[in-house]
Amino acid sequence: MAELLLRGTELGAIDAVLFDKDGTLSISEPQLFTLAEARVFLCLEHVSSEQRETLKDLLQRAYGLRTDGVCPAGITAVATRDHNLIATATALVQVGVGWPEALAISEEVFAQADAVDARRSAASSTPTSTTTDGLVPWLAQLQAAGVCCAVISNDDMAGIEHFLAAHDLRSFFSALWSAEHRPRKPDPAAVHGLCAELGVQPHRCALIGDANSDLRMAVAAGIPHPLALGYTAAWRTPPPLAEPHPLVHAWSELSVGPSPSVGFRVKQSVQG
Repeated sequence: MAELLLRGTELGAIDAVLFDKDGTLSISEPQLFTLAEARVFLCLEHVSSEQRETLKDLLQRAYGLRTDGVCPAGITAVATRDHNLIATATALVQVGVGWPEALAISEEVFAQADAVDARRSAASSTPTSTTTDGLVPWLAQLQAAGVCCAVISNDDMAGIEHFLAAHDLRSFFSALWSAEHRPRKPDPAAVHGLCAELGVQPHRCALIGDANSDLRMAVAAGIPHPLALGYTAAWRTPPPLAEPHPLVHAWSELSVGPSPSVGFRVKQSVQG
C-alpha cells in the first residue's frame, strides 16, 4: 500500500498503476508518422491519378498527419489497427472505390506497410521507439514501494512484448492487456479484467494515459478521478486532455510514499 503524489500533493492510496503504452511509456510519434505516411503512399498506388489528391487529403486528415508529426488525439495515435483500417477503407469509398474493394485494398496496404516497418526495425540497431524521459527511475520507485505495474494498450501482444523487451522493462510489469484481449480498451471492463489479473481493486489503482478515452475509461471503471492521470510529454504537440484530470508533464513530478494509514499504524507501534 502506497500513497501516490503529484508535485508533492497526495492523490490517493494505490496498490497498482496501469500504464498506456504509445504516448505514455513510449515516444512513438516518429514511428507512427512513418507508418501512416507509408499507408498513404501505398493507398495512392491503388487509385487513378485523378483520385489521388483527394484521397491523399482524406487519408492525411483521417490519420491526423501533420507536417512534422501526428495529432495525439487522431486515430493513428489512439485507435486500434482495425479502426484505422476501417477509416482507410472509408476514405477509399469516398473517392469512388466499392466497399469490398476498399476493404481488400486497405488490408493489402496495411500488410505491406507493416512489412516495411518490420524490415526497417530488423535492419536498425536501435529500437523504433524510445521510452519517455525518466521512465525507468519512476518504474523502479514503484517496484521498490511494492506497487504493481501493468500495461493497458491498443497495441497487440507482440508489439507490447517487443517494446518492453527492447528496453529491458518486462520485469517491471506484472500483467499486460492488449488489443487482442476482450473486452479491449476503452471499455471500462478492460480495466476490470486487468485488475482481476493483478488481484487488485480498481479504486486502489492509478491509470496514466495520453488520451481522453483512457481517462474516461478509468473513471467509468471505478478508478478515483484524481488517480486518472493524463501524461503530456511524449508528443511534439501536447494532447488535448480534459480538465480537471491531473496532468503529468514529467515522470519526476510523481512520487510514492507510505499510505497515511500505514504511517499512523507505524507511529502508534513505535509510541507503544
